[in-house]
Amino acid sequence: MSDLPPRLAELVEDFSEVGPKDRLQLLLELSQELPELPQRYADAADTMEQVHECQSPLFLAVEVDPDADRNVHLFFSAPPEAPTTRGFASIMYTGLDGEPAADVLAVPDDFYIALGLGQAVSPLRLRGMAAMLARIKNQVRAATAA
Repeated sequence: MSDLPPRLAELVEDFSEVGPKDRLQLLLELSQELPELPQRYADAADTMEQVHECQSPLFLAVEVDPDADRNVHLFFSAPPEAPTTRGFASIMYTGLDGEPAADVLAVPDDFYIALGLGQAVSPLRLRGMAAMLARIKNQVRAATAA
């Protein structure tokens, strides 16, 4: 997956180098690294877009810098008792936050398959991750079209 932003490619490599049980552990560790929301997103339900495909409540917001690089900034809200969902959000945050809009839009819609999580989590949960990426891309497109 050479078309992935460097930090996302590194995460994919990290996941591919370990077995299924360790992939789940890696996902759970990442869930603890999801940053807190800034105050402007304190009321997630009113200020962020909900990703209904996720099994746990997940909200996201995307901001795009107005400069030439159009760097993307991601914000996620997911409850601590939803570590899988938080782990997926953390993958998106770690791999895509701060990247140029064009690079985010170029991420293959099915990149998450390369993480090898299909053996560790249900297809329904993976659908939630795909929906997160789709929503991120939609918000990036909307912001860059304006």
